[in-house]
Formats: sequence, structure tokens, C-alpha cells
Amino acid sequence: MAQFTPDAFKNELINILGYWEKYGQDKENGGFYGRVNYENQPVPDSDKSVVLTGRILWTFSMAHRLFKEAGYLTLADKAYQQLIKHFFDPEHGGVYWSVKADGKPGDTKKQVYGNAFAMYGLSEYYRVTNFPPALEKAKELFNLIEKHAFDPKNGGYREAFARDWSATDDYILSKSPWIKSMNTHLHLVEAYTNLYSVWPDPKLKIQTTNMLESILTHIINGKTNRMQMFFDETWKPKDNIISYGHDIEASWLLLETAEVLHDEKLIEKVKKKSVQMAEAASSGLSPDGALNYEYDPETKHTKTERSWWVAAEQMVGFYNAYQLTRQDQFKVKSEKSWDYIVNEFIDSDKGEWFGTVAENGTPVKGDKINFWKCPYHNSRACAEMWRRVGKVQKG
Repeated sequence: MAQFTPDAFKNELINILGYWEKYGQDKENGGFYGRVNYENQPVPDSDKSVVLTGRILWTFSMAHRLFKEAGYLTLADKAYQQLIKHFFDPEHGGVYWSVKADGKPGDTKKQVYGNAFAMYGLSEYYRVTNFPPALEKAKELFNLIEKHAFDPKNGGYREAFARDWSATDDYILSKSPWIKSMNTHLHLVEAYTNLYSVWPDPKLKIQTTNMLESILTHIINGKTNRMQMFFDETWKPKDNIISYGHDIEASWLLLETAEVLHDEKLIEKVKKKSVQMAEAASSGLSPDGALNYEYDPETKHTKTERSWWVAAEQMVGFYNAYQLTRQDQFKVKSEKSWDYIVNEFIDSDKGEWFGTVAENGTPVKGDKINFWKCPYHNSRACAEMWRRVGKVQKG
């Protein structure tokens, strides 16, 4: 059994940060590479995504907040410069979905999900630097999203827009009429929460509260305590596919939002829902302690591959449920999650975590860095567990 201690999580966090410092930096174009393969070799001409850039900015800003080390702040500075110089649209505002390796615009659509992660990174950077331009850029994104994406009639936010914020059917994961998604709302409320922690604006509080209520009312199925994936304008769901990783991730992220808002009634409501969602997600666990990726009730098909981000989130989500209930079953699930991560996901040879592990425990030798493979889920999970386990041990 892997050591389930604050030091174990702290040390793995340092290992993850060290990998990105060593292999992630783009020495030729500045900032960070858009892709590094399994052999830790960069693919220099790869496009760079705003999701990856925003997550790197958040990660090293968070690392500086925790460790107060200048080296981490230097890396956050590099991510900040990459985001500001290359991703922000000087004509229409907002951030591009991707840029070329040299920083020229690539996919210029305005995906709300991408703008959310830019905001998330900027707000964390401002938290550790108190650099006013970073906060102003985060506010700018908030105002653009409220202006163009918010649905004042039905609540919630539309998924994507063309470069000039006009309507589009060119979405990343869905097509009209499924113009609202669970994933975008989960990470937009996360970004709004982080922004509110450094900028307690009254309108931001109202919109964050309303979004959390929309998630609780429309996205989380009240009967199953699972989240549904895609919706039309009036919140009609597209299907009933179960995403175990998103369910367990939301179970603790949504509570964080309620706590940052300091709304006691909402906190108690979300605490209850958090435990229910953790219980529901448990049905996706395999005997080895890992969550399956997805299940379709209509076809009865289960995607059994394990993903690095799901493993990270289940460890935190189940431990959060243990903190709320003190039920040992949740602690055991979290411990088994960490055990699986140590034994199957952490690449002791080449560093970082494998992105995917097959059901039989065989790692899939994919990229260590790409559009979606980032330091955000696993570094955040280690930071959370370092804090949470330490807090419980101290009583």
C-alpha cells in the first residue's frame, strides 16, 4: 500500500512541477510547448491550446503560493506572457482556442470553456503577484462571457461563438441544439469562484451563485445524483451517459464554490449533494480501486480505460466525502485511488503520469503534454490531499 501521508502528496506535487519545468518549456518560441511525446521529446511545430496554457499558469501560480519559491513564479510569468501576448484577441476580445507554435492565431473561435481556463489562470496569478493587469484581463473575460454567453431567460451559458462572438455551430464537443454543456458549466463556475476569491464583486457573486444553482437544478439529475452531459437552450438533456470522473470531480468542486461564496444555506445543500454524488460515482469503481471512464445506460457499454485526470479527481472527491461524513468507506476508496495512481499512473522511468491506463493496468504510451494533458488535475489533487490529510491528522 502506498504511503497515504501529507509528505507523500507534497513530494509527488514537487515531482510533477519538476517535470513541467524540465520538459515543458519552449526554448525557441517562449512559453511552453503544445505537445511533448511519450519519450519526453517536444514536437516543436505543434499548436498550443488556451486550455493547456491557462492550466499551466494556474499550476505554477498555485505552486508559488504554496512553496514561495521564485522558480515557480518565473514559470508562472512565462505562462502569463504566453497567454497575454498570443491568445488574447486584440480586435474582438476574449481568447483564441489555439495558436500556432510561433504564437500566430490558430483556431480563433471563442469557446467559453477556453475563456474560463484563461480566467482561472489569471485570477490565481493575480492572487500571488497582486499584478493589476492580470486582474483586469480576468475581469475583461468575465464581462465578455456575461455579455455574450449568459442566457438571461433560462439561466446558464452557451457553449461557443465565432471569433467576433457571433453565433456558430462549430463547437468542440457538441452541435446545435445542444448549446449548453456540463463540462463548460463545471469549469466556468470553478473559474468564477477563483476570480471571486480575489475580486469579491457583487455581480460576480450573483452570477456564480446562480450558476451553481443551475448546475444543482438542471445538470445534476435529482434522482440519480449524476450529471448529464449536453443540453438545449431550455435545459432539455441529450442523453444519460454517465461520466464517473466528472461526477466525482464536481462533488468536491461545487462545495468549494459554496464555501467561497460564504452562503451557509447553500453550503449545507451542497454538502448533502456532494456525498450523494460520491456515492453514485462509486458504482463506477472496479475491484482494483480505479474508476471506469464512462457508461452508456442505453447501449450498456462501459468505457473501461482509466484516465489520469479521473484518478486524480476520484482521490480528492472520495476523501472530501470522508471529511464530510467520517465514513471509513470513503477514506478507503481514496486510499485505493492513491495506491492505483502510485502503482499504475506515475511513470517512475520518464516522469509525470501516463494519460491512460488500460483495464488490465497496461499504460498507453501517449503524449505527456498536449492540448488536454496538463499539470492541472494531478498537481491540484496532490496539493488538495497534502492539505486535507494534514488537516485531518491535526484534528
